[in-house]
Amino acid sequence: MKFPTPLIEGKLLKRYKRFLSDIELPNGDVVVAHCPNTGSMKRCKQDDARVWLSKSDNPKRKLAYTWELVEVDGLHLACINTGYPNKLVGEAIANGVVKELTGYAEQKAEVKYGEKSRIDWLLTSGDGRKCYVEVKNVTLLEEDGLGYFPDAVTDRGRKHLYELAKMVEEGHRAVMFFCVSHTGISSVTPAAHIDKKYAQAFVEVVGKGVEVIAYQVAIDSQEMKVVRSVPVVMPELIDS
Repeated sequence: MKFPTPLIEGKLLKRYKRFLSDIELPNGDVVVAHCPNTGSMKRCKQDDARVWLSKSDNPKRKLAYTWELVEVDGLHLACINTGYPNKLVGEAIANGVVKELTGYAEQKAEVKYGEKSRIDWLLTSGDGRKCYVEVKNVTLLEEDGLGYFPDAVTDRGRKHLYELAKMVEEGHRAVMFFCVSHTGISSVTPAAHIDKKYAQAFVEVVGKGVEVIAYQVAIDSQEMKVVRSVPVVMPELIDS
């Protein structure tokens, strides 16, 4: 996936009101950029971090700039735009990059299922067998290449796990797909220290047959693409 326009480098001054960020451009001007991420963005909003913006020429937009990438710890690139992971994973599946998800005849996005939910990707084989793929974006790196999801408590994410388990009960294949949009992450695990209920649900649904895979995204200022699988580590659940 190539960015539609060349990205502009800047320096993060602050993120606020969830959807806004103040960015200083190389010429010293400060612009207000849209922040397309509703999460906590833990460790992805460091003071004075290098960031990259896209700019739209659409006169109907309230904010011309959109924050796309951030440099974390001065070492790694992370994509903070949560609108991209589904597209990246969809392209990777269609191009045969995700070996675990090859051989399907049909691929559809945002299909209704469960209780008022939509699955990110529904794959259907020639004989009608279905595979439900839920995509989650991973950008939280805390130690030794280990990435965590979620970066904040997510009741919605836990609901998605149980809906995948329901699809398995009905005889379908169901996959939790961690899209690792951070170049410093080399393995992924549920963040039990942030959301223990999510981690418990994760272990529960894996035991019921929900599959889990994770792939890393290669990122630079021109394009992003899913490139390789990374290990998924089961969480350690400690009673408290």
